[in-house]
Amino acid sequence: MDRSGRRAAAARVLDDAAPAPAGCADAPRRAVGAGDPRSAAPAAHLGATPAAPTEGVTAPLVAVGVVGAGGKVGRAVCAAIAADPELHLVAAVDPHHAGTDAPGGLPISTELAAVVDARATVVVDFTVAPAARATLPWVAERGLHAVVGTTGLDDADLDRLRAAFTTSSCLVAPNFAIGAVLLMRFAELAAPWFDTAEIVEVHHDAKRDAPSGTAIATARRMAAASDRWAPDPTEDVVAEGARGALVAGIPVHAVRMRGAVANQEVVLGTTGQTLTLRHDTTDRTCFTPGVLLAVKRAAGLPAGLTVGLDAVLDL
Repeated sequence: MDRSGRRAAAARVLDDAAPAPAGCADAPRRAVGAGDPRSAAPAAHLGATPAAPTEGVTAPLVAVGVVGAGGKVGRAVCAAIAADPELHLVAAVDPHHAGTDAPGGLPISTELAAVVDARATVVVDFTVAPAARATLPWVAERGLHAVVGTTGLDDADLDRLRAAFTTSSCLVAPNFAIGAVLLMRFAELAAPWFDTAEIVEVHHDAKRDAPSGTAIATARRMAAASDRWAPDPTEDVVAEGARGALVAGIPVHAVRMRGAVANQEVVLGTTGQTLTLRHDTTDRTCFTPGVLLAVKRAAGLPAGLTVGLDAVLDL
């Protein structure tokens, strides 16, 4: 592809970027300190005009239930929700941790009915794919919004969620770390300008699926941005799998390593140069700002399925 073609492809990627759903730009965000640019609502640093505060009016808290509340990520999410002044953790569900308390002192229930009994309006799911396949249709039937961080859901699963959520929203994100979301966007923008690309993702040794949902989403977005990649020059594969797995035509290498949390690296190359994009997760709490933002904006998303955190980040 010549330079003009690459520019046209890059322009298409920019034109295709989904705008934020109407009514979401002014969603509040917890302040992080005077003078810190992050203390403004997200719209303020993204070019939109924040709504003027209404004196004397306090917005009702968003009632949230967390499914998978006893897991490592689930507990971090519960703690973040419990500490957020705009949210109210009303239910914590995890059949594997019955009899224990979630952060904030809320007893963990074994039954999904606890979510309805507590009048939650948003359900956060950080479980495993088989469990989510049962939980999410149940959530949809009751008209509750869902924010889903469970990995291992395939295209057929997403189609079923798209059909199930007819009166409420369901946001499924392969990664809630804002840095990882930006990495995917940067890789998508860079793709038309390079001839070769490979993805290396590293996760802890308890992760069940490979490659990761983030790696798969990254490869698919890069492939959608550019369909011109140089052929693999390898003629003799000495060890099976040495060149990784092809996802949308892009090699993806999955590493499972004890002591790691999660990171991803995208390497792109063209004549005389390479570009390396990398995101490192050092603690599971990195997912919580993205989850909190998604929860607060869930009611403003259109009914049906939204894939990726881009919609609530105005990317």
